[in-house]
Amino acid sequence: MPDPAEPTTAAPRRTGARAGRWLAGAHLSLPRPFWSALGLTLALALVATLALWQLRRDALDGQARELSLLSLALSDDIARGVHGAETGLRALRAELSSGQLSCSGAVAREALRSRASLMPLARALWLIDEQGQLLCASNDFLPPNPGMFAPSPHDLPDDALAISRPFDSPVTGEPLVALAVAYTPATDARRGWLVTALPARGLLGAFASAAAVPDARLAIFRRDGVLLAGSVVAAPTLDEARVAETLARQQQMELRRFRDGTERLVSLQTLDRYDLHVLITRNTEVALAPWREAAKLTAAAVVLILVIGLISARWVRRADDRQRAAQLALQAQQARAGKLESLGALAGGVAHDFNNVLASIIGYGEMAQDEAPPGSDLARYLDHVLQGALRGKQLVERILAFSRGGARASSAFVFEPIVDEVLTLLTASLRDGLVIERRLAAPDAYLCGDPTQAFEAVMNLCTNAMQAMPAGSDGHRIGVRLERVAVAEARVLSHSVLATGPYLALSVSDQGPGITPDVMERLFEPFFTTRAAQRGTGLGLAVVHGVVNEFGGAIDVGNLQPHGARFTLYLPECTDALALQLAGLPVAPAESDTVAATPREAADRPELLVVDDEPALVALAGELLGALGYRAACYRDPAAALQALRDEPTRYAALLSDEVMPGLTGTQLTQAARQINADLPVLLISAYGGTALAARAREAGVTRVLTKPLQRGELAQVLRDLLSPPAASR
Repeated sequence: MPDPAEPTTAAPRRTGARAGRWLAGAHLSLPRPFWSALGLTLALALVATLALWQLRRDALDGQARELSLLSLALSDDIARGVHGAETGLRALRAELSSGQLSCSGAVAREALRSRASLMPLARALWLIDEQGQLLCASNDFLPPNPGMFAPSPHDLPDDALAISRPFDSPVTGEPLVALAVAYTPATDARRGWLVTALPARGLLGAFASAAAVPDARLAIFRRDGVLLAGSVVAAPTLDEARVAETLARQQQMELRRFRDGTERLVSLQTLDRYDLHVLITRNTEVALAPWREAAKLTAAAVVLILVIGLISARWVRRADDRQRAAQLALQAQQARAGKLESLGALAGGVAHDFNNVLASIIGYGEMAQDEAPPGSDLARYLDHVLQGALRGKQLVERILAFSRGGARASSAFVFEPIVDEVLTLLTASLRDGLVIERRLAAPDAYLCGDPTQAFEAVMNLCTNAMQAMPAGSDGHRIGVRLERVAVAEARVLSHSVLATGPYLALSVSDQGPGITPDVMERLFEPFFTTRAAQRGTGLGLAVVHGVVNEFGGAIDVGNLQPHGARFTLYLPECTDALALQLAGLPVAPAESDTVAATPREAADRPELLVVDDEPALVALAGELLGALGYRAACYRDPAAALQALRDEPTRYAALLSDEVMPGLTGTQLTQAARQINADLPVLLISAYGGTALAARAREAGVTRVLTKPLQRGELAQVLRDLLSPPAASR
C-alpha cells in the first residue's frame, strides 16, 4: 500500500518538472531584452539583500556596543552597592576588633541596630562565632546557614567577602542575599563573622528601579553559577552557571536563543573582587526594529522594481512579438508579391508571344476576308476565325492586366460613377434573395489611370462576391463601400504594403464561407479557382491584382465573423486634376471610331519605315500597309533600319516599331531617330505597356503607342491621324 504522504511529495516534483520545462521553453521564446531586464532585476535584488544583511550586522554591532557600555555602567553601579555594604561591615569589624563594641548583650544589639540603620541596603546585621552560633543580631530572625556562603566562611581571608545564596526574609518574604566578612574580637581569640542581609533586588543598582532599555534583562551570578538576582536568562541546554562560565571564557558578545523562544544579545562583565558575573541581555527583535522597518521598505522597493522589471520585460516581449509578427507578415506578403511577380512575368511573356501569333492571324484573316466572296462558306469560316482571334485578344488583355503589361491610356477620372455603374449592371442580374448594399461616399474623388481597367476590377470583385454566396442564401447581402482614407503610417496588408498618402478605399464584403489559409496563399494566382463545377478562366481576381498594382495601390483580404470575407482595394487618390491636364493627360477617356481601310492612289503612297524582329509580322506589315495604300520598307534588324534612316533622313513619312527587340528597343530606336529627324512621327506597337512604357515613350519622343494585335481599321485611323497635315489657321 503506498505511503499516504507520497502524493504530497510527488506533486511538487511534477510541478517542478513542469516549471523546468516552462522555463526551458521560455528561454527559447523570450527575447534577449527580457532576460537582460530579469537578470538586472535579480542582480539588484541580490545587492539589496547583501546590503540588508550587512546593515543587520552593523545594527547588531552597534547594539552590542551599546549593550557593552550599559553592562559596564551597571557593573560599576553594582560594584559600588556591594562595596558600600562591605565598607559598612569592615567599619563595624574595626569597632569590634578595637573593643569599642561588645559582642553580646543589649548594648551590642542596640549598636548593631544603630549600625544597620546607617547602611542603606542592610535589612539586618548578625554576629556569628566560629561554630556558627549567633552572638548578637539587630533583629529577631536567624541568619543564613554558613553552608550557603561562597567562599566558605571557615576559609574566608580577612580581606575577602563571602556571598550567600538568596533566601527569603521571614518578615517580608522578599529575597535577600547575605554578605559576610571575618573578624576577631579584641577580648576573645575565637574568630567569627559579621553578616548583613541585603535585598537581592538591591544588588541590581539603578536597573532595579528602571531599566535603561525596556527589553533588557540583567542577572548577577556567583562564580559557582548561583543566580543572586535578576531575570532567568538560561539557554535551552545550559543553566545559568554554564552561560556565565561560557561567556566568561569567551569574553565576547554573542547571540543566544533562550527558553522563552527569544533570541537575545548577551554581554558579560566580571567583578573579580567579589567573584560575581553581571550578565545583561537584550531582545534582538526589539533591537533590530528600526532595521526591520528599513528592510521592509527596501524589500518593498525591490519587489516594486522586480514587478516593474517584469512588466517592462513583458512589454519588451510583446513589442518583440509584434515586431516579429510584423516581420513575418511582411515576409509572407513579400513572398506572395514575389510569387505573383514571377507569375506575372511568365504570363506576360506568354501573352507577348501569343499576341504575335494573334497579330498574324488577325492581319491575314482580315486580308483573306476581303478576297472571299460575300456570303460564301469561306467568308463564314474566316468570320469564325477572326471571332476566335478577337476572343483570344481579350483573354491576352486580361493576362496582361494581371502582369501589368497592358498598354493602357492614363487619365484623370471620377471613380464613384464607375462603381455605381457596375452595381447598377449587377443588380439586374442578381439571383433571388441577394441584395447589394452600397455606401458610396466619394462623389468628387479622382483616380489617375485607365477607367476601363478600374471598371473591370470593380466588376470582377463584385462578381467574385456574388459567386461566393451559397445557393439559396435568402436575405444575404453583399456590401460595397467607397470612402476616402488618409493613411498616416505605412501598413502591412494581407497581400500588399500600403504606403502613406490619400486613398480611395473600395470594400466588397460577402456572407459566404470565407477563405481558407491555403486558398489565401493562391488567391490572386492566374488560372486558380475553387469553383471546379463552374465555368471560368480563374483570371478574375488576378486581373484585380494587376489593375491595383497598375494604379499603384494595395489589396487587403480578410475573413469576417462569423462567416464571410472582405476585399478592400486602396487606390491612390488623384488630388490635382489640373496638373494632369497641364501634363497632357485627358480628363475623360476618349473613344476612337474604327475607320475603314481606304486604299490610296499609287501617286500618293507615303513610304513607312517598319521595324520588327518577328519575320511573320514584318511580312504581314508589308502586305497590310500596301493594302492600305502605303509603301513599307521593312527591317528585322533595328540597327539596319537606323542606318537606312541616316542615309535618307527625309525619305520616310513615319516610323513603325516594335518595343521588345534584340539590340535596340523601340524607345531606344526612337531616341536615335529623333536625333536624325526630329519631326518624324513614331508609332510604337507592343504587347507590353502600362504607365512604365508610357513614361519611357514620352521621354523618347514616341508619337502614339498601340497594343498588339492590331486590327486593320484601328491601324488605318492611327496612320491617318499621324500623317494628316494640321488644319490651316484662318
